[in-house]
Amino acid sequence: MENPLLLFPQLNISASKDKAYFKVMKSAIKEEPHKASKPGAKQKRNRLSLLLQKPEFHEGDHLGKPGDLTKAASVSPEEAVKWGESFDKLLSEKAGLDAFTKFLKTEFSEENIEFWIACEDYKKSKSAHEFLPKAKIIFETFIQKDAPKEVNLDFHTRAATSQSLGQPGRSTFDAAQSTVYRLMEQDSYPRFLSSAPYLRLLRPAGSARPAPRRRSRSFTGRDCPGAR
Repeated sequence: MENPLLLFPQLNISASKDKAYFKVMKSAIKEEPHKASKPGAKQKRNRLSLLLQKPEFHEGDHLGKPGDLTKAASVSPEEAVKWGESFDKLLSEKAGLDAFTKFLKTEFSEENIEFWIACEDYKKSKSAHEFLPKAKIIFETFIQKDAPKEVNLDFHTRAATSQSLGQPGRSTFDAAQSTVYRLMEQDSYPRFLSSAPYLRLLRPAGSARPAPRRRSRSFTGRDCPGAR
């Protein structure tokens, strides 16, 4: 399998940002024990989502409110058109990745792209001893049953990923990441391309025109059928 990092060179993040990302996730897990029987699971999920939206997690996030893609800085219609060429192309562009993340937030499915980003960061670990703590954080946040940001995986993929945690390596989350990638590509990506905010990005600046107003006129006797 081709290394995803070679496909997405523009997604490289510095080691300091990687550490900050996993530090936020680790602290969130400690603060929020994940027990399926404990009430308030929705509130836990929301609080963890807020933690993951801290500057150290989405540094450079400049798109404004969730779903407001029209505020994407320095995105020309020509660049936005390229996002529609393929899902790979969308994720390879920083502005495209940000815009897609904003869109998923409007659908309450941002855990998918956050898991994908976490896997990309995980594979950039430079030593074997870094894999275990990072793998544990990702598993407890996104994969284990009733995880606060649980992604949709089939039983076999979830079980295989769980077993690989005993001796985690660079490919530990490859199967799970591929499953989530295909889900986004086949389901969320087409909706993103047909969404009104994305379509507005395709318009040249100043091309939007208000809907024409119909002029009203007074009703006269000449409008009556048979009038002379």
